[in-house]
Amino acid sequence: MYYFIGIKGSGMSALAIILKNLGYNVIGSDVENHFFTEEGLVENDIKFLTYDENNIKEDYVIVKGASIKEDNVELIKARELGLKIYEYNELVGEISKKFKTICIAGCHGKTTTTSMMSLVLGKLCGANYLIGDGRGYANPNNELFLLESCEYQRHFLAYHPYYTVITNIDLDHVDYFKDISDVISAYQELADKTKDYVICYGDDNNVRKLSLQKSFYFGLNDNNNLKATNIEYKEDGISFDVLVENKQYGHYSLPIFGTHQLIDALAVISVCYLEKQNPKEVNEILSTFSGAKRRFTETKIDNNVVIDDYAHHPAEIKATLSAIKQKYPKKKIIAIFQPHTYSRTQEFYKEYINIFKKLDAVYILDIHPSREKQEDYNNITSDIIINELPNGFHINIDEAHILSKYDNAVFVFLSPNDLSELESELINLKRGL
Repeated sequence: MYYFIGIKGSGMSALAIILKNLGYNVIGSDVENHFFTEEGLVENDIKFLTYDENNIKEDYVIVKGASIKEDNVELIKARELGLKIYEYNELVGEISKKFKTICIAGCHGKTTTTSMMSLVLGKLCGANYLIGDGRGYANPNNELFLLESCEYQRHFLAYHPYYTVITNIDLDHVDYFKDISDVISAYQELADKTKDYVICYGDDNNVRKLSLQKSFYFGLNDNNNLKATNIEYKEDGISFDVLVENKQYGHYSLPIFGTHQLIDALAVISVCYLEKQNPKEVNEILSTFSGAKRRFTETKIDNNVVIDDYAHHPAEIKATLSAIKQKYPKKKIIAIFQPHTYSRTQEFYKEYINIFKKLDAVYILDIHPSREKQEDYNNITSDIIINELPNGFHINIDEAHILSKYDNAVFVFLSPNDLSELESELINLKRGL
């Protein structure tokens, strides 16, 4: 029996589903608060409890989530019993040995790229996948394993990639990485572990700093192996041609928005090219892509749109707002943002200000601390952003009525955290419920 401590984590829930699909018995625990990953656990008949030392049995193999601290009562009990304890990335690494694993890495775009790739390769040839939005699937007879691979604390170095896909390299997780050179070095180590091609976004200056033995670059510039040309951004999506080594490869017309999603699609097309898949079939399947969970998830109420998006790094927020402007050029944009961690807020608050001051209004919640403590970050609160924004205001999770005064607007909720209470109440107010 595998017992997951912190089973509602997006990677943990996906891993639990994969083990269940592979025939293992799985159970787990977490806090009582609702999280969007519960849906997948319930669908796969995986039971989850609340933390209690009495949950831990002598025959369990423990899987520990990255957010679980050493004072967790179940972890203490497991150590007392001398049970085998896997860190999340360690167990994922063991599974990656068993398949032809494609690691999808990058500071932004991993989830959408992995989602697109799982849709296409799943239909064309069968593929197992672990996606950071809580989705996982495995069939022991599949050859491919598509693995969203996070750089935080160099966790992805536990994996064993056949291919590695790198969507970009940027400074993030500033509570761990010293600077951008430290981030690049982590990606270099992952590239060095890769058995075959490192498939990467060639228009990214930091990506080009990698020393690669076997590379395949995709992007918009002429110095890429695979590039998009004749690009048209429309309100219903993006159309473009693809050249491989300057030869026509295929035409694509996809329901995607923003250059960032175009880049994600090029990553998928590159892998399909190397795997010798038919480009017309790839286009047909990609044209049905409806998005990843909590990535540009839309709810429409009359002339208003509510968008739920995981974006929290400045680069991700810029990309999401660009997609909104492409799809809804005539609507007001109202952003609702919860900063994630004090360290990230301290590092990027000036960039947040520059982005948000261009919007119609911005409502900012208190910082979500995650693994950090307020006392370690004196004077770092949401106010350092709000005070510099003439269009910026504070909001609490139970104050949806403040937002309801806007009409013909896109309300975009930006956070890796669960803001469903605020979103749901806004939707109800707009529906007159």
